Amino acid sequence: MSLGEGNKIRALMIIEVIGRPPEHLNETLENLIKQIDEEKGVSVKEKKINEPQTMKDNENFYTNFAEVEVEVDEILYLAILLFKYMPAHIEIIYPETIHLSNSGWNDILNELTRRLHGYEEVARIIQVEKNILEKKLRELLPAKKEEIKEEKNNSAEEIKEDKPKKKSKKKK
Repeated sequence: MSLGEGNKIRALMIIEVIGRPPEHLNETLENLIKQIDEEKGVSVKEKKINEPQTMKDNENFYTNFAEVEVEVDEILYLAILLFKYMPAHIEIIYPETIHLSNSGWNDILNELTRRLHGYEEVARIIQVEKNILEKKLRELLPAKKEEIKEEKNNSAEEIKEDKPKKKSKKKK
């Protein structure tokens, strides 16, 4: 990338969080902004954390967002921020034009590929674990149904045995 000596990329990111209690959202945003500022080649220049709001669809949860202006040494660091923190919105403030060499594109595309492979691996592991759990559940459910039937039958028999026998009145 040829930005020239001393030139950096400045961008505005909007980071959103959902949860409860509302005080926790501000703390979470503060921690995320601190982590962003500690990233290699990244500097947080400005931040604005808004007040938590009740979610429209679910009043038990709150939503909040922060506007974070960052300055990065190169476009690769901005791409890493996107994958790591998943902002709801990003806007490059300056420079107006970014010239990227093959090497710069290679770095970004390799980072993209690496992250996608990581997500795919996690998805595959979750799918295998889901299949194992479903199989075990299917194995247990018929046995559990039989147990419940046996318990009901045993309980019914115990109730019958516990009932005092009525003496039949015979006419003399």
